[in-house]
This record gives sequence, structure tokens and C-alpha cells, in this order.
Amino acid sequence: MTTKLKLGPIADDKPVKVTLELPASLHRDLKTYADILDRDSNQPATDPVRLIVPMLERFIATDRGFAKARKGEQTATVQNSP
Repeated sequence: MTTKLKLGPIADDKPVKVTLELPASLHRDLKTYADILDRDSNQPATDPVRLIVPMLERFIATDRGFAKARKGEQTATVQNSP
């Protein structure tokens, strides 16, 4: 059975080191999500920490309020350019 997840397979990209503390419950959820993603995509085990960036990217990409505000910022910047 394939689960409809918001994330697809994780691209192998050069990582940037970031130090972050997660609540244990969130880490468990990331681990469970990684397990389901791996099972559904037939990929080897994904480190749950590698899910954070794509999840944040997906969140930002689908946040309509952010998109509207960003568009307003870009419009203001263009209008204020010499």
C-alpha cells in the first residue's frame, strides 16, 4: 500500500551543518515518516534529520500567506529601485 505523503524521495545534495534541538516526540515522528517514505519509495533508510529541509521547503512553498507577503515585498523592492 502506498501512502500519500507530501514529500517524495529525498535528493542526495551536499549538506550544510546546522545544530538544532528537537523535542523527542518530533524526532520520533520524523523517524516514523522516514520509515514510511523509505517503504513507499523502495529506497534505503533515510536519516530522519534529512527530512527537515524538504519539509521546510514544502511548507514555505505551499504557504499562501507567505507567498502573498513575499510577492508584496518583491513588488515594493522593484518599485523602490532607482
